Amino acid sequence: MSTPPPTHTLASLATLAPPSSSRTWQSAPHPSLPIVATACSDRSVRVYSLTSFTLLHSITGGHKRSVRSVSWKPGVRGQSVLATGSFDSSAGIWRHDQNDTTQDFTTHNEDGDGDEDDYQFSCILDGHESEIKCLSWSPSGQYLATCSRDKSVWIWEELEDDNFETVAVLQEHDGDVKCVAWHPEEDLLVSASYDDTVRLYREDADDWVQVAVINGHGMTVWWVEFEGSGMHTKDFRKETKELPQEGAEYVEALQRSGPRLATCSDDCSVRIWRRKPKDRPEGAQANTGIPSIIRSTAIDEDWYEEAVLPRAHDRAIYSVSWSRTTGMIVSAGSDGKIVVYKERWRAGTSNGASADESGATQTEEQASLTEWVVVAEIFSAHDVFEINHVAWAKRADKGKRWEGEEVVVSTGDDGEVRVWTLDETKTS
Repeated sequence: MSTPPPTHTLASLATLAPPSSSRTWQSAPHPSLPIVATACSDRSVRVYSLTSFTLLHSITGGHKRSVRSVSWKPGVRGQSVLATGSFDSSAGIWRHDQNDTTQDFTTHNEDGDGDEDDYQFSCILDGHESEIKCLSWSPSGQYLATCSRDKSVWIWEELEDDNFETVAVLQEHDGDVKCVAWHPEEDLLVSASYDDTVRLYREDADDWVQVAVINGHGMTVWWVEFEGSGMHTKDFRKETKELPQEGAEYVEALQRSGPRLATCSDDCSVRIWRRKPKDRPEGAQANTGIPSIIRSTAIDEDWYEEAVLPRAHDRAIYSVSWSRTTGMIVSAGSDGKIVVYKERWRAGTSNGASADESGATQTEEQASLTEWVVVAEIFSAHDVFEINHVAWAKRADKGKRWEGEEVVVSTGDDGEVRVWTLDETKTS
């Protein structure tokens, strides 16, 4: 099958200045403000403006080794709360008081030495025995999940300001845990690991338990991210064809299964997973790999592979991000490429079994009525350097062309954070 030509172009908009002098690992856009926090190898976190593309704050003094991951706490009014995860095995909590309506997001804080306008270190969370690789706040802000090279996933609950309680230590993985992420609508946590698996957890009878294990990647799974809340009910798939006859049932099934899950791996693939709705026959068992003794299967979940995205990377894919606005996915990794994918209705939709690009056969029940195509890609996005992370963010500079426009933010080994626009390719 011929590969359709790209329909969009990634264009460089800005490089956040000044860059870090050391490797940068991850950049997390704030959920509501035009700022982005970047985790750096020099033990600092740099907070940049997405309005002026300049440095606002340099957060230092909390960690003894590289800061590997950052996550903004959602739903906090009048204050920004940032969690940081470090190779020193600890997580830090930082607070910054601000007025969302009057805050200046264009001016660098020159003082930055315990100044009241700077980020204040609140508390340290200790417990992991090795490097923290990733952390993530739950959508409600009640829980913070951390994962580590020590093969464990921890869940912390904030009881009140600066008072955290460990509510779970999950040790289901057999290798380094690379990433954790929360479901956007439920207290459902997912983790990805060096052991090639993806695992999901939720609370059951006052204890957090594994409810599913996903096997499918052949090598380390580096990143996991859920589709945005409500996005699975929107239709971004219409390209040139009308809704297939089976489309109404497909969309209804999506609504019952909820947001899907995207994963990426050392095996150079990006995969989409979908939860099977809870209407399986009575007595059916979920393939979670968990002993049934002392476990009720009522809480177990079935997740199956819905799609393998077109192969566009030559080496490990470190990060994927799912747009909450357009439904597009962006990926980046070791080969220095940034790739954007779009979902559309599959041509010639028919019933029965079908084969995906990997050669795996899907049952009629699992066969997707959609396909993903590459709509944009750029080589050497950070010159010769690897790209460690990529994310969608709301565009906030003066050049914003429409309300809701997004940019792609990429973070690399060169210490730079670059901002890209996605433009439709003009055809003659």
